[in-house]
Amino acid sequence: MAGPVTLEYQSDVIIYTVGRHTSFFPQMQHMKTSSALFAGSAVLVAGLLGGAVPVLAHHSFAAEYDIAKPITLTGVVTNVEWMNPHARFYIDVKDDKGTVTNWEFELGSPNGLARRGWTGKSMKPGDEVSVDGYLAKDGSNLANARNVKLADGRKLFAGTTGFDSPKE
Repeated sequence: MAGPVTLEYQSDVIIYTVGRHTSFFPQMQHMKTSSALFAGSAVLVAGLLGGAVPVLAHHSFAAEYDIAKPITLTGVVTNVEWMNPHARFYIDVKDDKGTVTNWEFELGSPNGLARRGWTGKSMKPGDEVSVDGYLAKDGSNLANARNVKLADGRKLFAGTTGFDSPKE
């Protein structure tokens, strides 16, 4: 499972969190409390079904990443996860003191990436890549990748293009 599941009700929104991923469901002014509880319970039950967690855990760029904190890292790919709703990859980055830190980068959806020239084999463990992106708000070693310079020298756009993501 992706992490702890929480469901919080506020006056105008239901906040559903799975691990580090948060979704917001606005409540209508005329929605009765019992309807909100039923809807929230349905979301919670669906999330507990395991397979539904990645779909329900989808989020906006602004909910998780900080556009004011750009980052560029170069490292060696350790893992690539080519799956919906977002592909992900991990790199080991060595600092000036020789300490190695593993970073997780979120990409767009596999379909969106394919339209930009990516394939499931664009990166593989052992490849050295350079990544431009935006840090997670929670301070973890997580970032949203914007551009990735691949081992073969190609530079591919990697980010999502939602209304609240950085513009190209």
